[in-house]
Amino acid sequence: QDYAQYHARINEAEEFIVHNQYEEALKIYEEVFTAYDFVFLNDYQIATQIALAAKEEEKCWKYLIAGIKSGWTLKSIKHNTYLEKRRIDPQWKLIKKEYGLWRNEYETYLNQDARKKVKKMFSKDQWKAIGALFTFGSKGQDRYAEKKFAPHSEKQIDKLITILNDWGYPGERLIGNNFWMATILSHHNSISQAYVQQDTLYQFVKPSLLNALATGQMSPWEFAMLDGWYRTVKAGWEKADYGFLNPPTKEEWMAVNELRKSIGLRSIETRNGLIDIEQSTGMNFYLGGRPWVEGKIEIKGNK
Repeated sequence: QDYAQYHARINEAEEFIVHNQYEEALKIYEEVFTAYDFVFLNDYQIATQIALAAKEEEKCWKYLIAGIKSGWTLKSIKHNTYLEKRRIDPQWKLIKKEYGLWRNEYETYLNQDARKKVKKMFSKDQWKAIGALFTFGSKGQDRYAEKKFAPHSEKQIDKLITILNDWGYPGERLIGNNFWMATILSHHNSISQAYVQQDTLYQFVKPSLLNALATGQMSPWEFAMLDGWYRTVKAGWEKADYGFLNPPTKEEWMAVNELRKSIGLRSIETRNGLIDIEQSTGMNFYLGGRPWVEGKIEIKGNK
């Protein structure tokens, strides 16, 4: 299935949300959910809240349950203040009662062997990255990264290649996590400018990552996270990437939006508009970009 079209349609829905046209947005979500075998959790999360805003109570519960079956935890749902009032509804009691069963269904769906392998890789990566925190000065950190971290990271990429060949990309669809492998690749792509400029491993796996993006194994946010580090570090932090690591100048704004569009990522304007809706309604759209960008992506130099 063509996930470029999936993300294009979701982006259309989000533009309707920005203009408070919740019914129109909900129609698109329904069409996408019907057409695709796999749906990203973030889209169920947003659709649940949009259904409530559109006063479609049954659809709100429907997508909430679908979200649970796609990995939405009870803890996360309870932290969503926009849904808080619904927790007095009798339907909420049923959801709590059936949650364990639905969670088990979700866990069964995941590739647990791949999940364990990637989680172990992520833990090793975190421990290795801590070494940079105890190295003072940018030159010292570059030396540590190139001499100590790079050999470790190259072994990690070798393991990723095996996983890609055996199972595909280990993201949300395969292992239920869209952060572990993206972080490992982000660390690899940020070793140092000199290393990134001569590195061939990322370029070797990039076609597989783009294929994962096209087939729904990877979200646009995941790809932007790791590819953004490559682009930004390689350019010596002189250029904007997808708007997360390095805010764009007025001259770069359109190019950044085109880059985002090329991978199915919402435009900067849409992202900023969704943040306005979050602030005015109390909804939570679980926007990617944190911790680098907590709020809106602003034009560099603008006040």
